[in-house]
Amino acid sequence: MRLCTFFFLAASMLSSCSDETLRKTLETVNRSLEDEPALSSAEVTAGLKEALRVGITNAAEASSAKDGFYKNPRLFIPFPEEAQKVKSAALNLGMRSQVEKFEETMNRAAEEAVKEAVPIFTNAITSMTVEDAFGLLRNDNKEAATAYLRSRTEEELIRRFRPRVDDAVEQVELTAYWNPLASAYNTAAAFTGGQAVNPDLTGYVTDHAMDGLFLLVAEEEAKIRENPSARVNDILRRVFGSQEGR
Repeated sequence: MRLCTFFFLAASMLSSCSDETLRKTLETVNRSLEDEPALSSAEVTAGLKEALRVGITNAAEASSAKDGFYKNPRLFIPFPEEAQKVKSAALNLGMRSQVEKFEETMNRAAEEAVKEAVPIFTNAITSMTVEDAFGLLRNDNKEAATAYLRSRTEEELIRRFRPRVDDAVEQVELTAYWNPLASAYNTAAAFTGGQAVNPDLTGYVTDHAMDGLFLLVAEEEAKIRENPSARVNDILRRVFGSQEGR
């Protein structure tokens, strides 16, 4: 049975792997033959899918919770870079509370928006192939699965995520805080010859919400790859444990 598994894996990888990748994969299989039954293609695929499922679940729960963005320095969405002059002018006009509320509501919008990401990610995970799974398992990049997920979801996230951000922006009345700041700045700019501002708040919040979410997914993937205690079930322990010491 072990020899059958060996020849099945070898045949399946010959047509799609480089010589170096194939060599490493066969070494793993040979070690498995000596110690325990080799991983099947179904197990590898299930393990990678489960790793991504755990990662997106944990990341979405953490980032969508209250203060998931706002009180997390790594995810916090700051005043738009192209509108920093608005922030400075507003602070000079004594509008600190409005500036702080604006930044808070941007982050609240992101927290609301990321709740919609999990179904999009789940659809991408279900389409993972055996070749994808083996390639990701053997990849030395500890964020390879996250990069795979982003490459297959980014376009749809932009298409479907942006309307959710619009809803979130409206729900937390973000523009109610932005418009007075921009208006005050633009009024002053009319006298000083400065350029009026009107940044795309929806696009700005959407991009930062996506970046923050994928940052957390990447961290979850790295934990599973590197920390045995993060492998919360048998399939994760078996698949990722097989890569230790290679």
